[in-house]
Amino acid sequence: MPTYDLTESALENMGRVTLDTLSVQSGAELAWNKRKPQAVWRGRDSRAERLKLIDIARANPDLFNASLTNFFFFRDKEAQYGPKQPHISFFKFFDYKYQINIDGTVAAYRMPYLLAGGGMVLKQDSPYYEHFYGFLTPWEHFIPVKRDLSDLVDRVKWARENDEKAQLIAKNALNFANKHLLPQHVICYHAVLFWVGMEQND
Repeated sequence: MPTYDLTESALENMGRVTLDTLSVQSGAELAWNKRKPQAVWRGRDSRAERLKLIDIARANPDLFNASLTNFFFFRDKEAQYGPKQPHISFFKFFDYKYQINIDGTVAAYRMPYLLAGGGMVLKQDSPYYEHFYGFLTPWEHFIPVKRDLSDLVDRVKWARENDEKAQLIAKNALNFANKHLLPQHVICYHAVLFWVGMEQND
């Protein structure tokens, strides 16, 4: 079933998620060659791999722009991984060619918006599942990254060395979002689920 955030965006046309969606639509218009060839990420400390990402980013500042925006799960490590940085809008995410999607306590809600932003998504391997994941193809719509992020640096280097292929993956992701993740698609998906559920209960 579509996430609460995506459903709220489709139904209410208001609030934080829709503002983010509008930012994404604007960000998608930025030409590929005007974007910085770095991987960007912001988020809270809701998984150990997110702390590892900060270590990776600090060791490779030419490849990454990654920071934590809040500490809750690993407050004892704030001195090591802080200071926390302010949130940035999705519009600013798409100043960069590559966006990182890492799980939090569940699947990160941002994946639909990253796909829609015209950048190349680096998606962590995950046991979590959103309703549209089955329609995504690695290396066509996103670049897969191992669960422990051990190949993340190599993936970003690959994207830099294969700029045209990275741009094509970004275009494929944007086309996918336009075909499958707009409000009408989300509402129709709910309708089909409810209809199937009613049929099974008859």
